[in-house]
Parts: sequence; structure tokens; C-alpha cells
Amino acid sequence: RVPIPGGIPSPKFDEASEKELVETLARYPDSASATLPVLWIAQRQFGWLPQEVLELCAQRLGLPVARVEGVASFYTMFKFKPTGLYHIQICRNLSCAMFGAERITERICKKLGVKIGGTTKDNLFTVDQVECLAACGIAPAVQVNEDFHGTMKGEKLDQLLEVIVEEEKKRGTRP
Repeated sequence: RVPIPGGIPSPKFDEASEKELVETLARYPDSASATLPVLWIAQRQFGWLPQEVLELCAQRLGLPVARVEGVASFYTMFKFKPTGLYHIQICRNLSCAMFGAERITERICKKLGVKIGGTTKDNLFTVDQVECLAACGIAPAVQVNEDFHGTMKGEKLDQLLEVIVEEEKKRGTRP
């Protein structure tokens, strides 16, 4: 996982993010301790963390870019490539694998017409496999953006996707 340069030229925090950033930095006596919250603020605004955004975060934190990159690349929750509006992550670790994660992955990829790591043509969904979602007790686990869904089976997965598509239709973002 390596940040991609050229994603967002000359990024700047918008007014809301800037306000949250200032409040966040004020809570930490050592700016390095604010690295994770600052990365979250940046990812929420920009949708992902290309090289230029990591440089902006490092500048605001007063840290070397390599340190901010190191923190961001350690955690799977930070995205180094653009993703769909709904980022679907399927756990592939032992418990989830034993309870059918591979079948879930195949089903969702077939239903959406994408491969693992792919994004639908309408940019609504991106599907990824992750090493662990720390949800072994509800295996197989799927995370959609920041929401966890456990004991995921075929019909339950279909219903989840249908709910998302219907919500987007109500918002007027989908036909």
C-alpha cells in the first residue's frame, strides 16, 4: 500500500475541516499524537489520501511526511486510492474464511460486476478483501464504510445492497 501522487493538486482543508483540525490539534499537547484524527479529517473531506494530502497533513502536524505516511500505511482504514461511495470490505481471515467469506466475496463481485479491488462503473461500490475486521464472533464479517455487518450470508448480503441502492435512489443520486 503506497500513496499515489497526482491525485489532488494543491489540496486545502475546507472551512468545516479546518475548524475541526484546529480543535483537534488544540486537544493534543504533542501534535504527533493527533496524527490519526488529522488523517481521518483529511480522508473524510477528500475521500482518500493521495501523496499531496499526506503532505498537507504532515505540514499541519509539523511532522516529516514519511512519519505521516508510515502511520497511514499501517492502518487498513486509510485509503490510498479513490473508492466508490460505499467501500465494502470483506474479512478473509480464518474465522470468516471458515464461515464462507470466499462465497460472500464471489457473490458480491458477481452481483456488482467487479473484481476484488474494483469499483463499479457508477462509482457507487468498491469491493476489497481485508485481513481482519476483528469480528470473529460474527463471522463472516463485512464492513461497509464504517458500519459492520456480521453473519453475512447470501440473502442478507443481497438485502444490504438493495437497501443501499434504494437509499441512493431516494437521495436522487441514482436512477
